[in-house]
Amino acid sequence: MNFKANFDFIEELQWRGLLHDSFPGTQELLNKEKVTGYIGFDPTADSLHIGNMVPIMLLTLFQRAGHKPIALVGGATGMVGDPSGKSSERQLLSDESLQHNLNAQKLQLQKFLDFSHESNAAELVNNADWFKPFGFLEFIRDVGKHITVSYMMSKDSVKNRLESGGLSFTEFSYQLVQGYDFVHLYKNLGCKLQMGGSDQWGNITTGTELIRRMEGGEAFAITAPLVTKSDGTKFGKSEGGNIWLDPLKTSPFRFYQFWLNISDEDAVKFVKIYSLQSREIIENAIQNHHSNEHLRGLQRFLAEEMTVRVHSQADFESAVKATNVFFGNGSAEDLASLDLKTLESSLDGLEKWHIQKDILEGGLGVLDLVTQYATVFPSKAEAKKLMASNGFAINKQKITDVSSVVNMNHALLNKYLIVQKGKKQYFVIEIV
Repeated sequence: MNFKANFDFIEELQWRGLLHDSFPGTQELLNKEKVTGYIGFDPTADSLHIGNMVPIMLLTLFQRAGHKPIALVGGATGMVGDPSGKSSERQLLSDESLQHNLNAQKLQLQKFLDFSHESNAAELVNNADWFKPFGFLEFIRDVGKHITVSYMMSKDSVKNRLESGGLSFTEFSYQLVQGYDFVHLYKNLGCKLQMGGSDQWGNITTGTELIRRMEGGEAFAITAPLVTKSDGTKFGKSEGGNIWLDPLKTSPFRFYQFWLNISDEDAVKFVKIYSLQSREIIENAIQNHHSNEHLRGLQRFLAEEMTVRVHSQADFESAVKATNVFFGNGSAEDLASLDLKTLESSLDGLEKWHIQKDILEGGLGVLDLVTQYATVFPSKAEAKKLMASNGFAINKQKITDVSSVVNMNHALLNKYLIVQKGKKQYFVIEIV
């Protein structure tokens, strides 16, 4: 069957900074035939995070090039734990937690890959399906005999852990388990390629070696670099921890803000890695950015695309509106139009006080509110001074009259008063 790739996948990865290493002959294979390739996802949490967007991008671009992607969720390998890149053994999950995580990750993966395409539809597989019936003695007899201990000991993931305090037999055997995944997919789905992060090279090559020894076949490997920020720190984390794809773990507003606040240097790097726009559009965006870095246009470009792709157009628009309210020129009407979910996520991290609802129902002088019930100001004199200079607002409404009374009619969504002190200082009074 004649096959012509939609584009050179390896060359595309090189341009995007997504190629770390590949087996000799991989590029030639991909350009002469439609290839089935897979990436495994580790079910250690009930959501993927933006670090997982790199393997998702590999599969997405792979499918766009005309090849067939397989996303493997590790129902079996997740019970063991991969030692690659880890300094200590991870906590093992219960069957219930593992299944919950698998179900959640499956739903997320289905958002990014096309499972309906006629010629190269994506597939989702779970390695528990072939490992659960596989007995231990059968495994070490049929699989373990093909790989020597010295071969397994030569892997960096093993050597590093032995130097830092050792690893259990469970983790030592992980590369055999992952390697057999590749064998199974090779035999049953014609899968010739495994992709992953550069820390997976040892596990992937164990799979290619098993395919050679057990099946007399040839298989291939591609790895992407581990993505770091320009300061050398791990990508995908903020002060609050991981940036998750689940909106309940990381709100669309926080997700949007993460991309908006990356450095100029990182924006140039990350737009190539994560954007699905054409090369021409991406290069034009980078060129415009270099001419006007102060406008943060590239950050906005990437923040929009990622928020819409991971969440939705509506979530993106809400995040932009909230950003304008708190960091731009958003009006009182803009603030009042925010839904509760977006409002609460944008208030996360602000200093907060609580006040009883019945106190506000009877009306409370604004000076008492911001000096006694919420210590926004150390004294009434300082509060009066800022009000006189037009530097004080509640819910984006300027207050200059020091005798003003605040009541429940002022409350946003019957729950919040947002106090603004100067241009960019915000405080929250929550009504309970």
